[in-house]
Amino acid sequence: MVGSLNKSEKMDDFKKTPIGKIPEDWEVVRLGDVSQIVMGQAPPSTTYNNEGVGLPFLQGKAEFGEIYPSPKVYCSKPIKVAEKNDILLSVRAPVGDVNLAPFRCCIGRGLAAVRVKKERLNYLFLFYYLKLNGKKFENLSSGSTFKAIKKEDIENFPILLPPLEEQRKIAEILSTVDKAIEKVDEAIAKTERLKKGLMQELLTKGIGHTEFKDTEIGRIPKEWKVVRLGNIASFKNGLNFSQESRGRGILFINVPDVFSEGIYIDPNKLERADFGNPNKISQYYLKPGDLLFVRSSVKREGVGWVSMFKGCKEPVVFCGFLIRARIEQNEISSEFLTYLLRYDRYRKLLVSGSGTVAITNITQESLKSLKIPLPPIEEQQKIAEILSTVDKKLELERKRKEKLERIKKGLMNDLLTGRRRVKVETNG
Repeated sequence: MVGSLNKSEKMDDFKKTPIGKIPEDWEVVRLGDVSQIVMGQAPPSTTYNNEGVGLPFLQGKAEFGEIYPSPKVYCSKPIKVAEKNDILLSVRAPVGDVNLAPFRCCIGRGLAAVRVKKERLNYLFLFYYLKLNGKKFENLSSGSTFKAIKKEDIENFPILLPPLEEQRKIAEILSTVDKAIEKVDEAIAKTERLKKGLMQELLTKGIGHTEFKDTEIGRIPKEWKVVRLGNIASFKNGLNFSQESRGRGILFINVPDVFSEGIYIDPNKLERADFGNPNKISQYYLKPGDLLFVRSSVKREGVGWVSMFKGCKEPVVFCGFLIRARIEQNEISSEFLTYLLRYDRYRKLLVSGSGTVAITNITQESLKSLKIPLPPIEEQQKIAEILSTVDKKLELERKRKEKLERIKKGLMNDLLTGRRRVKVETNG
């Protein structure tokens, strides 16, 4: 088991080295002295396949995950091979990122495999050490437009080397936190699947209905109506501003603010800009319940995304890349409408005519003409309440992940530098 953690408080416990002060019983070594470096090489493209013939083929950083990569192709005649538990190091832009090889695999020229000498170095310790320090390879990279590092750069890279048993304990602590993060990720994925299923069920079949009807937008409960968005809401494009005006003036909602994971825009994250005379811009002030759509986005999947403004203690306006929808009828829930318009079926209807150029757009007219189903207000509220409960669960899980990631970052900064020592327990 892992022993207790001790804070190194006495400077007498440290010694000076070329890379700073380190614990007395730690060493500074070249990475090449405690590992074997295997530089990747691209095999002939004729040997690539998707049928699982040969070894999984990793070409570079593009296939990396948080810890393990996800190969997309196989190679029937690999030239350079990484063994299981080798550290995979990105040697071409971006340089310095690392993953662990989960199995034997072929590596292309965008990667190097770092194979530890087990009698001196624990592979998991090195993985975390390079996670913390790998970006220092940037300073060693050559090439003005395409950064790359050479084998000798990797071999000469200095690393801190605690006693082997301490390395193992450090790795054990950090991998325990990673496993906790992995469990939270699984819980998040499970909850997201639940939400997707509930949205499909609730936004097409409603709650407790047994009779349905066919409409121009598909099959919906008999009690529901089909309405045009323009008949229940008014629309307005936002205000433009200059970069020089940012940082002062009134709070405003920008495009990134709309890409919230929950349906509400967070007023605590808003920027300020000077839009001029407050009296002239009062028509752009937002009210609780207003919906904001992304009017223009460089990515097609971004256009048409919608979030809801819940309110703020001071006036808030919105930028020109957004369209405000203000509901004009009492019998409509803003929350329900936000969930409905985030549902794939209606987003696709909205953006289907937005074009295929690099920057895609929606207009007020496309919003006004969009046909949507409308349940009775009580059912709208119930549907929104169910989906909101799932969103709150997701928010708690994401906050838990953020907390674990902060803990991990702090532990890495302390344990991998010797500022905090692991007490290694001995038997007997």
